[in-house]
Amino acid sequence: PESKKKKKLVDIHQALNVDPVDVETLRRSAISEGGLLTDEIRRKVWPKLLNVNVYNLPPKPGKDIREGHKDYNQVLLDVQRSLRRFPHGMRREERGVLQEQLINVILYVLQRNHQLHYYQGYHDIVVTVLLVVGERMAIALMEILSSHHLRSEVGTIFALSWLITWYGHVLSKFRHTVRLYDFFLASHPLMPVYIAAAIVLHRVKEVMRCDCDMASVHQLLSKIPQDLPYEVLIVQAEELFSHYPPQELAKQAALQLRKSIAISTFQAFQMATSRQRPDAVLRKQFQGKPRPPPTNAEAATPLVAANQLVKMAVWGLTATLGAAAFAVVNSAVEWGPEFVSQLFP
Repeated sequence: PESKKKKKLVDIHQALNVDPVDVETLRRSAISEGGLLTDEIRRKVWPKLLNVNVYNLPPKPGKDIREGHKDYNQVLLDVQRSLRRFPHGMRREERGVLQEQLINVILYVLQRNHQLHYYQGYHDIVVTVLLVVGERMAIALMEILSSHHLRSEVGTIFALSWLITWYGHVLSKFRHTVRLYDFFLASHPLMPVYIAAAIVLHRVKEVMRCDCDMASVHQLLSKIPQDLPYEVLIVQAEELFSHYPPQELAKQAALQLRKSIAISTFQAFQMATSRQRPDAVLRKQFQGKPRPPPTNAEAATPLVAANQLVKMAVWGLTATLGAAAFAVVNSAVEWGPEFVSQLFP
Protein backbone atom coordinates (compact mmCIF):
# COMPACT_ATOMS: atom_id res chain seq x y z
CA PRO A 1 0.00 0.00 0.00
CA GLU A 2 2.80 2.47 0.83
CA SER A 3 4.59 1.90 -2.47
CA LYS A 4 1.31 2.36 -4.36
CA LYS A 5 0.74 5.61 -2.51
CA LYS A 6 4.23 6.89 -3.30
CA LYS A 7 3.85 5.98 -6.97
CA LYS A 8 0.50 7.78 -7.12
CA LEU A 9 2.06 10.89 -5.58
CA VAL A 10 4.85 10.84 -8.18
CA ASP A 11 2.37 10.31 -11.02
CA ILE A 12 0.22 13.21 -9.84
CA HIS A 13 3.22 15.52 -9.47
CA GLN A 14 4.46 14.70 -12.98
CA ALA A 15 0.97 15.04 -14.48
CA LEU A 16 0.56 18.50 -12.95
CA ASN A 17 3.86 19.78 -14.32
CA VAL A 18 3.94 18.52 -17.92
CA ASP A 19 2.75 20.92 -20.60
CA PRO A 20 -0.09 20.45 -21.33
CA VAL A 21 -1.26 19.04 -18.03
CA ASP A 22 -1.80 15.26 -18.14
CA VAL A 23 -5.45 15.35 -17.12
CA GLU A 24 -6.02 11.68 -17.95
CA THR A 25 -3.46 10.63 -15.37
CA LEU A 26 -5.08 12.94 -12.84
CA ARG A 27 -8.49 11.39 -13.60
CA ARG A 28 -7.11 7.88 -13.15
CA SER A 29 -5.52 8.88 -9.87
CA ALA A 30 -8.77 10.39 -8.59
CA ILE A 31 -10.77 7.29 -9.55
CA SER A 32 -8.34 4.58 -8.47
CA GLU A 33 -8.22 3.14 -4.95
CA GLY A 34 -7.76 5.79 -2.29
CA GLY A 35 -8.57 8.68 -4.59
CA LEU A 36 -6.42 11.79 -4.27
CA LEU A 37 -5.20 10.83 -0.80
CA THR A 38 -5.09 14.26 0.89
CA ASP A 39 -6.83 17.63 0.80
CA GLU A 40 -3.52 19.26 -0.10
CA ILE A 41 -3.42 17.21 -3.31
CA ARG A 42 -7.11 17.87 -3.94
CA ARG A 43 -6.47 21.62 -3.86
CA LYS A 44 -4.06 21.14 -6.76
CA VAL A 45 -5.93 18.49 -8.76
CA TRP A 46 -9.62 19.46 -8.44
CA PRO A 47 -9.06 22.73 -10.39
CA LYS A 48 -7.32 20.81 -13.20
CA LEU A 49 -10.16 18.28 -13.40
CA LEU A 50 -12.55 21.20 -13.96
CA ASN A 51 -10.26 23.35 -16.13
CA VAL A 52 -9.92 26.19 -13.62
CA ASN A 53 -7.01 28.63 -13.86
CA VAL A 54 -5.81 29.03 -10.29
CA TYR A 55 -4.13 32.32 -11.17
CA ASN A 56 -7.31 33.92 -12.47
CA LEU A 57 -9.86 33.32 -9.74
CA PRO A 58 -13.04 35.34 -9.18
CA PRO A 59 -12.64 38.19 -6.68
CA LYS A 60 -13.67 37.78 -3.08
CA PRO A 61 -17.42 38.54 -2.72
CA GLY A 62 -18.24 41.96 -1.32
CA LYS A 63 -20.61 42.71 1.54
CA ASP A 64 -23.27 43.87 -0.92
CA ILE A 65 -23.69 40.34 -2.33
CA ARG A 66 -26.59 39.69 0.04
CA GLU A 67 -28.54 42.90 -0.56
CA GLY A 68 -31.80 42.17 -2.39
CA HIS A 69 -30.77 38.65 -3.39
CA LYS A 70 -33.93 36.58 -3.89
CA ASP A 71 -32.40 33.41 -2.44
CA TYR A 72 -30.68 34.95 0.58
CA ASN A 73 -33.24 33.96 3.24
CA GLN A 74 -33.43 30.32 2.09
CA VAL A 75 -29.66 30.04 1.81
CA LEU A 76 -29.29 31.52 5.30
CA LEU A 77 -31.71 28.97 6.76
CA ASP A 78 -29.97 26.06 5.05
CA VAL A 79 -26.53 27.19 6.15
CA GLN A 80 -27.69 27.61 9.74
CA ARG A 81 -28.82 23.97 9.66
CA SER A 82 -25.48 22.75 8.31
CA LEU A 83 -23.54 22.50 11.59
CA ARG A 84 -22.93 18.76 11.26
CA ARG A 85 -21.19 19.28 7.93
CA PHE A 86 -18.26 21.00 9.59
CA PRO A 87 -15.35 19.08 11.15
CA HIS A 88 -15.97 17.81 14.67
CA GLY A 89 -14.28 19.95 17.27
CA MET A 90 -14.01 23.07 15.12
CA ARG A 91 -14.14 26.23 17.21
CA ARG A 92 -17.39 28.16 17.12
CA GLU A 93 -15.70 31.31 15.82
CA GLU A 94 -13.99 29.51 12.97
CA ARG A 95 -17.20 27.69 12.04
CA GLY A 96 -19.01 31.03 12.02
CA VAL A 97 -16.48 32.43 9.53
CA LEU A 98 -16.88 29.40 7.28
CA GLN A 99 -20.67 29.67 7.38
CA GLU A 100 -20.42 33.29 6.27
CA GLN A 101 -18.12 32.25 3.45
CA LEU A 102 -20.55 29.46 2.52
CA ILE A 103 -23.38 31.98 2.14
CA ASN A 104 -21.17 34.28 0.08
CA VAL A 105 -20.00 31.53 -2.28
CA ILE A 106 -23.55 30.33 -2.98
CA LEU A 107 -24.97 33.80 -3.57
CA TYR A 108 -22.00 34.90 -5.67
CA VAL A 109 -22.25 31.87 -8.01
CA LEU A 110 -25.99 32.45 -8.44
CA GLN A 111 -25.50 36.17 -9.06
CA ARG A 112 -22.88 35.57 -11.76
CA ASN A 113 -24.93 32.81 -13.45
CA HIS A 114 -28.55 33.90 -13.86
CA GLN A 115 -29.49 30.64 -15.62
CA LEU A 116 -28.93 28.78 -12.37
CA HIS A 117 -31.46 28.36 -9.56
CA TYR A 118 -30.83 27.50 -5.92
CA TYR A 119 -32.15 24.25 -4.50
CA GLN A 120 -32.10 22.90 -0.96
CA GLY A 121 -29.12 20.59 -0.74
CA TYR A 122 -26.88 22.66 -3.00
CA HIS A 123 -25.17 24.01 0.10
CA ASP A 124 -24.07 20.47 1.04
CA ILE A 125 -21.91 20.33 -2.08
CA VAL A 126 -20.60 23.85 -1.66
CA VAL A 127 -19.55 23.30 1.96
CA THR A 128 -17.51 20.22 0.98
CA VAL A 129 -15.69 22.14 -1.74
CA LEU A 130 -15.22 25.16 0.54
CA LEU A 131 -13.66 23.08 3.32
CA VAL A 132 -11.11 21.67 0.88
CA VAL A 133 -10.10 24.58 -1.34
CA GLY A 134 -11.15 27.86 0.31
CA GLU A 135 -13.54 30.66 -0.65
CA ARG A 136 -12.32 32.04 -3.98
CA MET A 137 -11.37 28.66 -5.43
CA ALA A 138 -14.73 27.29 -4.26
CA ILE A 139 -16.50 29.96 -6.32
CA ALA A 140 -14.53 29.00 -9.43
CA LEU A 141 -15.12 25.27 -8.99
CA MET A 142 -18.82 25.64 -8.16
CA GLU A 143 -19.43 27.78 -11.26
CA ILE A 144 -18.18 24.89 -13.43
CA LEU A 145 -19.90 22.16 -11.41
CA SER A 146 -23.20 24.04 -11.34
CA SER A 147 -23.17 24.57 -15.10
CA HIS A 148 -22.26 20.98 -15.98
CA HIS A 149 -22.29 18.13 -13.46
CA LEU A 150 -25.15 19.34 -11.27
CA ARG A 151 -27.63 19.94 -14.11
CA SER A 152 -28.60 16.22 -14.47
CA GLU A 153 -32.40 15.93 -14.29
CA VAL A 154 -33.84 13.97 -11.35
CA GLY A 155 -37.32 13.73 -9.83
CA THR A 156 -38.69 13.00 -6.36
CA ILE A 157 -37.20 9.66 -5.35
CA PHE A 158 -35.73 7.88 -2.34
CA ALA A 159 -32.24 8.73 -3.53
CA LEU A 160 -32.92 12.40 -4.18
CA SER A 161 -30.72 13.60 -1.32
CA TRP A 162 -27.97 11.24 -2.48
CA LEU A 163 -27.84 12.69 -5.98
CA ILE A 164 -28.42 16.41 -5.44
CA THR A 165 -25.84 16.63 -2.66
CA TRP A 166 -23.37 14.12 -4.10
CA TYR A 167 -24.00 12.09 -0.92
CA GLY A 168 -22.61 14.88 1.27
CA HIS A 169 -25.90 15.18 3.19
CA VAL A 170 -26.17 11.48 4.07
CA LEU A 171 -22.59 10.50 4.87
CA SER A 172 -21.31 11.26 8.37
CA LYS A 173 -17.57 11.04 7.69
CA PHE A 174 -15.93 13.77 5.66
CA ARG A 175 -13.23 11.44 4.31
CA HIS A 176 -15.90 9.28 2.67
CA THR A 177 -17.53 12.34 1.14
CA VAL A 178 -14.35 13.74 -0.41
CA ARG A 179 -13.40 10.26 -1.66
CA LEU A 180 -16.65 10.18 -3.66
CA TYR A 181 -16.06 13.75 -4.81
CA ASP A 182 -12.68 12.71 -6.22
CA PHE A 183 -14.51 10.02 -8.20
CA PHE A 184 -17.33 12.27 -9.38
CA LEU A 185 -15.10 15.16 -10.42
CA ALA A 186 -13.07 12.81 -12.61
CA SER A 187 -16.08 11.03 -14.11
CA HIS A 188 -19.23 11.54 -16.20
CA PRO A 189 -21.89 13.82 -14.65
CA LEU A 190 -24.26 10.85 -14.23
CA MET A 191 -21.81 8.79 -12.20
CA PRO A 192 -23.63 9.60 -8.91
CA VAL A 193 -26.61 7.71 -10.41
CA TYR A 194 -24.44 4.67 -11.10
CA ILE A 195 -23.16 4.79 -7.53
CA ALA A 196 -26.80 4.84 -6.37
CA ALA A 197 -27.47 1.72 -8.46
CA ALA A 198 -24.38 0.04 -7.01
CA ILE A 199 -25.53 0.85 -3.46
CA VAL A 200 -28.98 -0.65 -4.06
CA LEU A 201 -27.38 -3.75 -5.61
CA HIS A 202 -25.10 -4.03 -2.60
CA ARG A 203 -28.17 -4.00 -0.32
CA VAL A 204 -30.30 -6.36 -2.43
CA LYS A 205 -30.70 -8.91 0.42
CA GLU A 206 -32.04 -6.18 2.71
CA VAL A 207 -34.46 -5.05 0.02
CA MET A 208 -35.75 -8.59 -0.53
CA ARG A 209 -36.31 -9.10 3.22
CA CYS A 210 -38.16 -5.82 3.57
CA ASP A 211 -41.97 -5.68 3.86
CA CYS A 212 -43.47 -5.60 0.40
CA ASP A 213 -44.88 -2.09 0.30
CA MET A 214 -43.55 1.13 -1.14
CA ALA A 215 -43.35 2.97 2.18
CA SER A 216 -41.17 0.29 3.78
CA VAL A 217 -38.82 0.03 0.81
CA HIS A 218 -38.57 3.80 0.60
CA GLN A 219 -37.74 4.08 4.31
CA LEU A 220 -35.07 1.38 4.02
CA LEU A 221 -33.33 2.88 1.03
CA SER A 222 -33.58 6.46 2.25
CA LYS A 223 -30.95 5.72 4.89
CA ILE A 224 -27.45 4.89 3.77
CA PRO A 225 -25.34 2.63 6.00
CA GLN A 226 -22.20 4.40 7.14
CA ASP A 227 -20.00 1.29 6.71
CA LEU A 228 -20.40 0.88 2.94
CA PRO A 229 -17.39 -0.53 1.01
CA TYR A 230 -16.80 2.64 -0.98
CA GLU A 231 -13.88 1.40 -3.05
CA VAL A 232 -15.85 -1.72 -4.06
CA LEU A 233 -18.88 0.41 -4.96
CA ILE A 234 -16.74 2.70 -7.09
CA VAL A 235 -15.42 -0.28 -9.06
CA GLN A 236 -18.96 -1.64 -9.50
CA ALA A 237 -20.25 1.74 -10.61
CA GLU A 238 -17.48 1.95 -13.21
CA GLU A 239 -18.39 -1.54 -14.47
CA LEU A 240 -22.06 -0.57 -14.76
CA PHE A 241 -21.08 2.60 -16.59
CA SER A 242 -18.84 0.65 -18.96
CA HIS A 243 -21.49 -1.99 -19.76
CA TYR A 244 -24.42 0.42 -19.85
CA PRO A 245 -23.25 3.95 -20.77
CA PRO A 246 -25.74 6.83 -20.68
CA GLN A 247 -26.16 6.81 -24.46
CA GLU A 248 -27.34 3.18 -24.35
CA LEU A 249 -29.60 3.77 -21.38
CA ALA A 250 -31.10 6.73 -23.19
CA LYS A 251 -32.41 4.39 -25.88
CA GLN A 252 -33.71 1.81 -23.40
CA ALA A 253 -35.27 4.09 -20.79
CA ALA A 254 -36.27 7.11 -22.89
CA LEU A 255 -33.77 9.40 -21.20
CA GLN A 256 -33.80 12.56 -23.28
CA LEU A 257 -30.11 12.73 -24.03
CA ARG A 258 -30.21 15.72 -26.35
CA LYS A 259 -32.06 17.78 -23.74
CA SER A 260 -29.68 17.00 -20.91
CA ILE A 261 -27.14 19.78 -20.68
CA ALA A 262 -24.85 17.80 -18.41
CA ILE A 263 -24.65 14.85 -20.83
CA SER A 264 -24.64 16.68 -24.17
CA THR A 265 -21.84 19.07 -23.21
CA PHE A 266 -19.61 16.62 -21.33
CA GLN A 267 -17.44 15.56 -24.29
CA ALA A 268 -16.58 19.16 -25.15
CA PHE A 269 -15.94 19.86 -21.48
CA GLN A 270 -13.48 16.95 -21.28
CA MET A 271 -11.64 18.13 -24.39
CA ALA A 272 -11.23 21.60 -22.91
CA THR A 273 -9.54 20.21 -19.80
CA SER A 274 -6.80 18.61 -21.93
CA ARG A 275 -5.48 21.99 -23.08
CA GLN A 276 -4.54 23.42 -19.69
CA ARG A 277 -1.14 24.87 -18.90
CA PRO A 278 0.77 23.66 -15.83
CA ASP A 279 0.77 25.94 -12.81
CA ALA A 280 4.45 26.80 -13.31
CA VAL A 281 3.65 28.32 -16.72
CA LEU A 282 0.54 30.10 -15.44
CA ARG A 283 2.53 31.54 -12.57
CA LYS A 284 4.93 33.21 -15.00
CA GLN A 285 2.07 34.58 -17.09
CA PHE A 286 0.41 36.13 -14.08
CA GLN A 287 3.62 37.25 -12.36
CA GLY A 288 3.48 40.85 -11.43
CA LYS A 289 -0.29 41.04 -11.52
CA PRO A 290 -1.74 42.10 -8.16
CA ARG A 291 -3.52 39.41 -6.19
CA PRO A 292 -5.58 40.17 -3.11
CA PRO A 293 -3.84 38.86 0.02
CA PRO A 294 -5.54 35.91 1.73
CA THR A 295 -7.55 36.74 4.81
CA ASN A 296 -7.15 34.86 8.06
CA ALA A 297 -10.42 33.07 7.31
CA GLU A 298 -9.16 31.96 3.90
CA ALA A 299 -5.94 30.68 5.41
CA ALA A 300 -7.86 28.67 7.99
CA THR A 301 -10.40 27.15 5.57
CA PRO A 302 -8.36 24.14 4.31
CA LEU A 303 -8.50 22.72 7.93
CA VAL A 304 -10.05 21.97 7.07
CA ALA A 305 -40.61 -8.11 -3.69
CA ALA A 306 -46.32 -11.15 -2.09
CA ASN A 307 -45.49 -8.82 -5.24
CA GLN A 308 -41.83 -8.33 -5.99
CA LEU A 309 -42.65 -5.81 -8.71
CA VAL A 310 -43.64 -3.32 -6.01
CA LYS A 311 -40.10 -3.29 -4.78
CA MET A 312 -38.76 -2.81 -8.25
CA ALA A 313 -40.99 0.25 -8.61
CA VAL A 314 -38.46 2.03 -6.42
CA TRP A 315 -36.09 1.89 -9.33
CA GLY A 316 -38.51 3.57 -11.69
CA LEU A 317 -39.44 6.63 -9.68
CA THR A 318 -37.54 8.87 -12.09
CA ALA A 319 -36.30 8.54 -15.65
CA THR A 320 -32.72 9.04 -14.62
CA LEU A 321 -32.44 6.57 -11.77
CA GLY A 322 -34.83 4.28 -13.65
CA ALA A 323 -32.31 4.22 -16.47
CA ALA A 324 -29.56 3.07 -14.17
CA ALA A 325 -31.91 0.47 -12.65
CA PHE A 326 -32.73 -0.92 -16.08
CA ALA A 327 -29.04 -1.58 -16.53
CA VAL A 328 -28.83 -3.13 -13.09
CA VAL A 329 -31.67 -5.56 -13.82
CA ASN A 330 -30.00 -6.56 -17.09
CA SER A 331 -26.75 -7.21 -15.27
CA ALA A 332 -28.35 -8.86 -12.23
CA VAL A 333 -27.97 -12.33 -13.81
CA GLU A 334 -24.29 -11.93 -13.25
CA TRP A 335 -24.51 -10.23 -9.85
CA GLY A 336 -27.36 -12.27 -8.32
CA PRO A 337 -29.34 -14.69 -10.52
CA GLU A 338 -31.63 -15.62 -7.62
CA PHE A 339 -32.72 -11.99 -7.49
CA VAL A 340 -33.83 -12.09 -11.13
CA SER A 341 -35.66 -15.38 -10.69
CA GLN A 342 -37.72 -13.84 -7.90
CA LEU A 343 -38.57 -10.80 -9.96
CA PHE A 344 -39.50 -12.68 -13.11
CA PRO A 345 -40.78 -16.15 -12.06
